[in-house]
Amino acid sequence: MIETWSVVIVVAPVVAAAICAASRRARVAEYANLAASIVCVAAAATLVCTVRDGHRFLHDYVVVDALAAWTLVCTALVYCLASIYAVGYMRLLAEDRERLPNFYALFALFAATMICGPIMNNIGVYWIAIELTTLVSTFLVGFERGKEAIEAAWKYIIVVSAGISLALLGTVLFYWAGSLVIGPTYDMTWDALRHAAPNMNPALTQMAFLLVLVGYGTKAGLAPMHTWLPDAHSEGPAPVSAMLSGALLNTAMLGVARFLTITDAASSSLLPRTVLVAFGTFSLFVAALFIVRQEGVKRLMAYSSVEHMGVLALGLGFGGPLAIAAVLYHMLNHSLNKSLMFFGAGNVMRVFDTKDMGEIRHVWERFPVTGALWLAGAVAITGAPPFGLFLSELTLLRAGMASSNVWAVIVMLLLLIVIFIGFLNHFRAMYFEAQPVGEVWVKRAVNVSAWMTVPMWLAFVPVLVLGVWWPQDLWRFFEMVAADLGGQTR
Repeated sequence: MIETWSVVIVVAPVVAAAICAASRRARVAEYANLAASIVCVAAAATLVCTVRDGHRFLHDYVVVDALAAWTLVCTALVYCLASIYAVGYMRLLAEDRERLPNFYALFALFAATMICGPIMNNIGVYWIAIELTTLVSTFLVGFERGKEAIEAAWKYIIVVSAGISLALLGTVLFYWAGSLVIGPTYDMTWDALRHAAPNMNPALTQMAFLLVLVGYGTKAGLAPMHTWLPDAHSEGPAPVSAMLSGALLNTAMLGVARFLTITDAASSSLLPRTVLVAFGTFSLFVAALFIVRQEGVKRLMAYSSVEHMGVLALGLGFGGPLAIAAVLYHMLNHSLNKSLMFFGAGNVMRVFDTKDMGEIRHVWERFPVTGALWLAGAVAITGAPPFGLFLSELTLLRAGMASSNVWAVIVMLLLLIVIFIGFLNHFRAMYFEAQPVGEVWVKRAVNVSAWMTVPMWLAFVPVLVLGVWWPQDLWRFFEMVAADLGGQTR
């Protein structure tokens, strides 16, 4: 069953992309992509419910373990929500209808590449999958063809490709370190390297991990390698921004987590985890600075993504079952919550015809219901109760107190307070601040359809439920992932 559903979750978006490219009809492309996303959610849910120990097939090139299945759930949920939202959003853009099939074909292929990454059992093939996500999503970032969109797409592919090149160098060094133990030729699987790690050169594995961390950290948006992220998230269509933030970043962080287990097995040094904690803390610091002074509505969401990737890095750096549970819970809540935020931002941008938060006022008047959803999502994304991110961040702080990096817990808490104040101050202005005297801002006559509001509800309700109820079955699942990742505290 696991093999069947693993094939289905990859093949569904690929088939959808082929249908979109072949049909050349916008409506067919919309519904083909939407149907594929629903199939992906069903497949991912089935895999999470059935996976136990890692299931390997296709000559060990594919592995479906608990960590991969959890990442697939986060990716599939965002893909489905973004596909629903895209139907309404893309119809509002002044795009030639002949280009919409191209968009949905690329959108489905982007989902397929992100789904392939977590289940790749070969460190070289995993690198290829991550690189493919870059190549496909670059065209989505620049899809609107504006000057800023084209610039963002070029910046994205140049910066991320430079980072991924460093990840490739780190991958080669890991292979070299393994060859000194196993032999000149061997299968570059995660398990093979982990089993050989105790006999691998500690200095070589640490150097390899630092290169991998910088490389995949660039893809994940960790500061200071995050420079592509604000532009790409800001200029791409809103459903693409949701996919970049809620799904792609998790896929890159998964690689960091897997390589960390190899490094831990090779050396008892605290250096790799300390560096990871430092990157996480610095990401929070950079996010706090830019969130407070931000002017663009989607760039505000982008820097929030930098913040939350910093939180994930801190959790991985802290280590231990409690931190791993917090990281996985945070991944899910952030994926849902950030999708909600980008959907709300897309609605506001279409109605007010601007990305500048200084020109967005009295959101309540135009969005009495979905405006309330967006505001509640803003409270949730800052880690305030009673939402899911509050519970995951609180658990992470508890885990950090038991680690050797207690200083990072204090810094994290202070920066989260700054981010909470700065983020919600922007929403205070957009919702409650009066427009300057003499200024008249005309709102466009845009109908925000159910396609653009239903996915906001579908994202918000789980974030609220997961904030007041952490299912016991999830605890057991997270314990299984922690055991697979080593679960040690450093």
